[in-house]
Amino acid sequence: MNANKILQQLMQQASGSQKGGGVDVKGMLGGLSKQLGGSSSDGKSSGESAGGFDMKSLLGGGAMGMLVGSKRGRKLGGKALKYGAIAGVGVLAWKAWQSSQNKSSVSEPQDAGEGERVEVLDGEYQERRSLELLQAMIMAARADGHIDEQEQAMITEQIDALGADDEMHRWVEQQLNAPLDAKALAREADSPQAAREMYLISVAVIDEQNPMERAWLDQLASALDLPQEMTVELERQAQQAG
Repeated sequence: MNANKILQQLMQQASGSQKGGGVDVKGMLGGLSKQLGGSSSDGKSSGESAGGFDMKSLLGGGAMGMLVGSKRGRKLGGKALKYGAIAGVGVLAWKAWQSSQNKSSVSEPQDAGEGERVEVLDGEYQERRSLELLQAMIMAARADGHIDEQEQAMITEQIDALGADDEMHRWVEQQLNAPLDAKALAREADSPQAAREMYLISVAVIDEQNPMERAWLDQLASALDLPQEMTVELERQAQQAG
């Protein structure tokens, strides 16, 4: 399975850049919205903002767009889409921990018992963390119950376009249909840092104003055994990152 490759490309798309050139994430999402029959928030055709739309060319922008931007009732490009929190999930979760410890700089060593950031892990450890974060994103995206079969198929297609291998393809399909279980997800976290990253990336995907999505975040925080002051700080970091 190549979970780390998929997560890294999603993070690059979220930051608005990709190796080999810049990526217009909002434009891609506009094109995806048109494919789903929607329109951009300024009233123009989504295709106009995308400057031409080709499903195969969306790559990670399309996959991420399906996860964070296609749900009913959410406007593309709105404040609910926290791209910065996805792009910097490990560092932001680390900063939240440091803030709780009254630390001043992310350059200070993290307590060994807290675990490492996803960005500095390697090998099987990075692969495992990447899979955990992808699982958290998918579950958060499903928290309002509004990903239908067509949207599931498009998410899978976009993940495939990122280069998912056969095992990864089957795993994504399973996650899109698996029961939402915060406790089962939380059991995947192998360190406090992993737990914080899982919560933060979930915050990046959901709309806290949606009661069902807010309830999912609360369930996840409880399952991850995160103190309220930590969840507040993680949500603050996500909002600041935008």
